[in-house]
Amino acid sequence: MSIDLKRFHATYFEESREGLDAMEEGLLSLEAGETGADLINSIFRAAHSIKGGAATFGFSAMAGLTHILETLLDDIRGGKRGVEPEAVDAMLGSVDVLRALIAEAEHGQPADPGRVQAMHDRLEALLGSDGGGARATAGGQATAGQTGWRIEFQPEPDLFMAGNDPLRILRELAELGPLKATPRLDALPAFDALDPLQACIGWTLELDVPAKRAAVEGVFAWVEDACRLELSPIVPKVEKAAASAGAAGGPAGAASGAGRDAGEGSIRVGVDKVDALINLVGELVVTQSMLQQLGGAVDGPLAERMSAALEQLERNTRDLQDMVIGIRMLPVDAVFRRFPRLVRDLSGKLGKLVRLQVSGETTELDKGLVEQIADPLVHLVRNAIDHGLEEPAVRAAAGKEPTGTITLAASHQDGHIVIEVADDGKGLDRDRILAKARERDLPLPDEPTDAQIWDMIFHPGFSTASAVTDLSGRGVGMDVVRSNIRKLGGSVQLESAKGRGTRVVIRLPLTLAIMDGMTVSAGRETLVLPLANVREALQPGDGDVSTVKGRGRLLRVRDEYLTLLSLGDTFGCGGERAEAPVAVVVESDGQRMAVEVDALLGQQQIVVKSLERNYRRIDGISGATILGDGQVALIVDVGGLARSRLGAAA
Repeated sequence: MSIDLKRFHATYFEESREGLDAMEEGLLSLEAGETGADLINSIFRAAHSIKGGAATFGFSAMAGLTHILETLLDDIRGGKRGVEPEAVDAMLGSVDVLRALIAEAEHGQPADPGRVQAMHDRLEALLGSDGGGARATAGGQATAGQTGWRIEFQPEPDLFMAGNDPLRILRELAELGPLKATPRLDALPAFDALDPLQACIGWTLELDVPAKRAAVEGVFAWVEDACRLELSPIVPKVEKAAASAGAAGGPAGAASGAGRDAGEGSIRVGVDKVDALINLVGELVVTQSMLQQLGGAVDGPLAERMSAALEQLERNTRDLQDMVIGIRMLPVDAVFRRFPRLVRDLSGKLGKLVRLQVSGETTELDKGLVEQIADPLVHLVRNAIDHGLEEPAVRAAAGKEPTGTITLAASHQDGHIVIEVADDGKGLDRDRILAKARERDLPLPDEPTDAQIWDMIFHPGFSTASAVTDLSGRGVGMDVVRSNIRKLGGSVQLESAKGRGTRVVIRLPLTLAIMDGMTVSAGRETLVLPLANVREALQPGDGDVSTVKGRGRLLRVRDEYLTLLSLGDTFGCGGERAEAPVAVVVESDGQRMAVEVDALLGQQQIVVKSLERNYRRIDGISGATILGDGQVALIVDVGGLARSRLGAAA
């Protein structure tokens, strides 16, 4: 019976990417001065797991590169070489090449063969003239007088169910030296009791070479949680008594049971299945809203019972929704972990000393947002290092520490995820930005505030760089950062102080699937205002509304005058205006305004549907939802309205 290994590819690619992340993190820790066998072993295990899967699935380029990388790591953990900067740099480079090879295997994106070969040659040069073949015995000393190893190898069912091939492991073990394999059939049951999902056959293996223990254990490292393994040295009889004290057993076998139990605590589920589940919960939210509306019409003796049942249904629906959305939540560390490497490489390229401080990396964010926030954050961090931080000599002359600091922080605030990217550099040059904005005839008031000037850098094509480099100067970036974040329903704010640095604050919704909204009526239409943007609602009194030339209608809210916009007029909803309209104060991107509606209808959870995917884009509208009565309601893009109206007023 042949097994189609392609069905295991997706799991292998995902695990390999996780392994490369772990390798990169470990190598950066090594470079920073951390030591210890556990750290080096964790890097080695990650490389070995990638190598084993690559060999199983026939990804020869990946297997070849990880083999020589593994040999270099084996030399380090065996004490044959120190942690040299050149070696760490080469291994970090090999991580990049392996990512390209994984992309090639997974998506068909060809990896540069010249780059792969160059990395292979670089690692070979580090290893020296005897390359990887003669180093099979590296890693841990063999017992004195030892001639080989006796290995008891009993696979668990999990090993087969994960698509692993024990014979491949035996072939790899044979690369260390002559190997005699004897199958053990003592656990084989009678034919009528055979279970095809149970592993019954084990092996007694005799390796006729005094390989070091770590090299032998390394062959089984990526399956040690799915097998029972015992290693004992083979020594001549005259020396057995002296060697027996520390010979039997091994950590790989001892750890197998605990590792297997720990692995049963989680399962891998495809994102498409989770998305389908979220969609179903969304439909349940709509159905629950429908039942609530119908329940309001029930009277008599059933009314109280119906009300209690609907309240219980609402609680259960919200709990279910929270649990399902929680499945899609990932720690923002999934994005943050790429920045130590980025900061290291870029600071070296620019000749700057940079310290990265990260906090809040366990803050959870919707997986869809995690994937889409990565590129904007990369651009912001690159900008902070390239434009924000000064060279060490300049910092020292200004009385600063030569090493600059980049801060990445994430937190939950008011139902949002807030991500901050900050530096302690020179800050933005107000006069230079203002001059550039006026040179390009960008709209600015006569006496602009700092916030209005900082906003100029988000205009398409805006740049104050005097020279074009591969990092900056093309005027492409900050406008794309804001555009991408706004597509996610988020906002960007920028703060800066000359000589003290710059801080960019990104606010994102917790999830893109379901949100709390305030339903309002405007003419003949029902619209939804995202509750996260609503600050207060009030009924304007006599004299609270005035019209000012150039600014339109203004609403006085205590000591502040806010632009007042009619939603009915804005979206052409038609119908007669209410005699006593309601003003709702909303805020986005730090800008406050008021929208006038006929009435407030209530608050409810809504399922967000893409309008562009099902119809087309409408300015000022971010999506649509289905209300409890089956009516389609448009969701107001508060940020878009604020930018268009307040920007025009400015």
